[in-house]
Amino acid sequence: MLKVLLVEDNELNSDMLARRLQRHGCDVLIAVDGETALAQADSGQPDIILMDISLPVCDGFEVTRRLKANPATQHIPVIALTAHVFVEDRDRALAVGCVGFQTKPVDFAELLGALAPYRRS
Repeated sequence: MLKVLLVEDNELNSDMLARRLQRHGCDVLIAVDGETALAQADSGQPDIILMDISLPVCDGFEVTRRLKANPATQHIPVIALTAHVFVEDRDRALAVGCVGFQTKPVDFAELLGALAPYRRS
């Protein structure tokens, strides 16, 4: 079972995406801000993190940078989920350590495809 940390501050988006991921066999942890995401990543050791970029407390760029700087979490792949659609935003997400970039509204089939390489056999 793929363990996913979903970092999303919008409750409706978080609930909808978490339920869909669970229906597709994922174990989902949820964080609503950057500081909680850092703590959840460290304690929960998810297989992958879906990171909203616009977050309260600490934005997704900074959270990803801090995850990648921490030896305990640097191995966890991060996919940015964002309404920011500019090439500069994608480039910045990749520069801080994200392995992928998905725009909102999320194309769920595309997201499942992006998660496929990280599923445990």
